[in-house]
Amino acid sequence: MTSAPARTPDSEQPLLLTQRRIWIIFGALIAGMLLSSLDQTIVSTAMPTIVGQLGGVEHQVWLTTAYLLATTIVMPVYGKFGDVLGRRTLFLVAIALFTIASAGAAFAGDFTQLIIWRAVQGLGGGGLMILSQAIIADIVPASERGKYLGPLGAIFGLSAVGGPLLGGFFVDHLTWQWAFYINIPIGIAAFAIAWFTLTLPSKKATAPIDVLGVILLSAFTTCLIFFTDFGGDADQGWDSPLTWAFGGGMLVAALLFVLVEARAKDPIIPLSLFKNPIFVNATAIGLTLGLGMFAAIGFVPTFLQMSSGTSAAASGLLMLPMMVGLIGTSIASGVIITRTGRYKIFPIIGTLITGAAMVAMTTLAADTPIWLICVYLFVFGAGLGLIMQVVVLVVQNAVPVSEIGTATSTNNYFREVGASLGVAVFGTIFTTRLTENLLSVFTDAGANPDDAAGATATLDPQTLAQLPDAVRDGIVTAYADALAPVFWYLLPFVAISFVLSLFLKEIPLSDVAGLVARGEAIGGEEAEALEAARRAGTTPAPRE
Repeated sequence: MTSAPARTPDSEQPLLLTQRRIWIIFGALIAGMLLSSLDQTIVSTAMPTIVGQLGGVEHQVWLTTAYLLATTIVMPVYGKFGDVLGRRTLFLVAIALFTIASAGAAFAGDFTQLIIWRAVQGLGGGGLMILSQAIIADIVPASERGKYLGPLGAIFGLSAVGGPLLGGFFVDHLTWQWAFYINIPIGIAAFAIAWFTLTLPSKKATAPIDVLGVILLSAFTTCLIFFTDFGGDADQGWDSPLTWAFGGGMLVAALLFVLVEARAKDPIIPLSLFKNPIFVNATAIGLTLGLGMFAAIGFVPTFLQMSSGTSAAASGLLMLPMMVGLIGTSIASGVIITRTGRYKIFPIIGTLITGAAMVAMTTLAADTPIWLICVYLFVFGAGLGLIMQVVVLVVQNAVPVSEIGTATSTNNYFREVGASLGVAVFGTIFTTRLTENLLSVFTDAGANPDDAAGATATLDPQTLAQLPDAVRDGIVTAYADALAPVFWYLLPFVAISFVLSLFLKEIPLSDVAGLVARGEAIGGEEAEALEAARRAGTTPAPRE
């Protein structure tokens, strides 16, 4: 049954989704998405300096993994709570949490404190990503959503180069702490914009919150990441009892979660979603793509700095071709989908292009020309731009409007699970190979094992520049030998994404926005007419 339109916080009139209001809300979402996506990449170019100064080379993967793990855990929570309680307050909470955590990270006194604050940042960042995508589905019909999701995807591309560039600039000319200071004014501005422009209906829960489901899902995610990270760690390994303790905990948590969700009145992730073949297919594409995408993006700037000998700022600037490729195809695919209503072809082409770029990246070496690396990155970004936001649109279009937030967050959850696994597993492979290579370089140069271990733990780009030529050349080769082969491990997952894309079913795109379909707002021509009447002082009675 359709209910009466919801009231906005500051008005007794129904919410009117006029084109002007949609663009204003979209501006708030862009600010939130920029804040979240920027922080996923800004640390990448600053990472060698951070771990060198804080002494955490062997644990550097946790700078990225902690953020992704926290983001992954809270995604389903934000998605479900947004469906049940409304999204405005949650969006503001996510911005505030993220901004406060950025200040904490900037003032971290040691590597452990920094990791903790990065995790807290993830708790806010997960909400910003999910709620931005879900709010777009609330206010824009699926048939027109591509042209909005495209720019949101482009924000990720902008951050992919803007983050490393800013991180590199701060390291070269200021301090690494500025990689976190920068989030504070952006966060304050995003909060202010959202506070005044994000006028969305609020709701009340009609069923008990699935607290046990949240706890079990969090336990599963945490055990999964620790299992893979410890399994690939040189100190623990796959034969470690601790590794398999987390593996057992992961299986137990997964089993209990399924049992709890099957009986919950309002489950955090409804199992009925997995009876929808389109949702399952699109989510599987996101999972497998996430395994390769974030692992590649996270460590390329490090390769550029240490293997190619470029500065932190230059390595960030060299990510520009990737941004251009991603932004271009993300926006173009969104526009084409809006005009034609067809979307299946884009993930197919995108996975082929991404796979080709990864094959090329397996040839990276210390003497690879910079211009050629830029070409590889452009192709890689162009492939990702054809997939990322299209998959979100497919999922949102395939589920009931009452489950848009839940479906969006679940899709993103599995993509982030893939990202966390990719960064943890392949980052561990890279770090283990790199540590072994660097120890060999320093011991071959005459250092004893203890001195070599100490030099490896505190190595950063500034220290590298002061070393003798022979040692510096050995370190450059060590980085190249450690990273380039990792791309071969990522290729099978891109191949799986391609096969899944071939079987993705194409259905007509809905022409009704989520809020309108749920009776919580008025949209289209009726909204424009009511707004015009209000401005003229002849407001008609609200629709029943």
